[in-house]
Amino acid sequence: MSQPLARPSMICLDIDGTTINHAGVLSPAVRDAVQDVVAAGHHVVMATGRASVATMPIIAELGITTGRAVCSNGATTIRLDPNRRRGYKFTQVVTFDPGPSLRLLREKMPTSLFAVEELGRGYRVSAPFPEGELTGEIRVVPWEELLELPATRVTIRDPETPPADFLRRVQDVGLHGVTYAVGYSSWLDINPEGVSKASALELVRRKLGVDPADTVACGDQRNDIEMLRWAAHGVAMGNAPDEVKAVADHVTGTVDEDGLATVLRRVLAAGTEKSA
Repeated sequence: MSQPLARPSMICLDIDGTTINHAGVLSPAVRDAVQDVVAAGHHVVMATGRASVATMPIIAELGITTGRAVCSNGATTIRLDPNRRRGYKFTQVVTFDPGPSLRLLREKMPTSLFAVEELGRGYRVSAPFPEGELTGEIRVVPWEELLELPATRVTIRDPETPPADFLRRVQDVGLHGVTYAVGYSSWLDINPEGVSKASALELVRRKLGVDPADTVACGDQRNDIEMLRWAAHGVAMGNAPDEVKAVADHVTGTVDEDGLATVLRRVLAAGTEKSA
């Protein structure tokens, strides 16, 4: 880290490509490092594009039992609560009207797949997505049903289009009044305007009473850019695109090299050195 962290810090972790690899595997080194920073008194907050239903299994695998998580790229925030059936409760939900963006994208990108997140359940989709890409209850519905209700997030996927071409098409559409990010595959997430992982994490930071100087964030994709800029110590994974690395304070190893574990061990070492 650029400076030692003496007090309990808020450590904000992306999931896919950061905490787990793209095969969905969590390495023992990362799991052990996460458990050690939690045991040392730091606040570990998962910050992900995943919906809450897809985030909870990773939290359980990490062995985290208390705290908060930012899901759906900042549109929802949850607090772990073992007394509830789902194991958590929503503490913040931000929605928007998905209709204008969906209509525009369908006109410009008619071969794409469309999904609207259903809070705490799963997704309504225009057609089946590739197997394993969406988690929870998946319902194929008529097009007009995708437009009916306010949504926390809309996802557009085009498996037949190369990612570079997909990115150009999205940029040519000219979306307005929303926040959006394109993933490493031909995948687009749309959120309410002004909503990002960073905006939700700032509210969590204030609730936890953590000093802004004691924030660490690790991520690997374009939807992590605001989060890396927001944190006092923004760390990009070695597998991140150059535009993500450019905004980070530090670049660690790739997800397959357990780059996150390296960062967490440095946080622990910095705290030990400062308190000695």
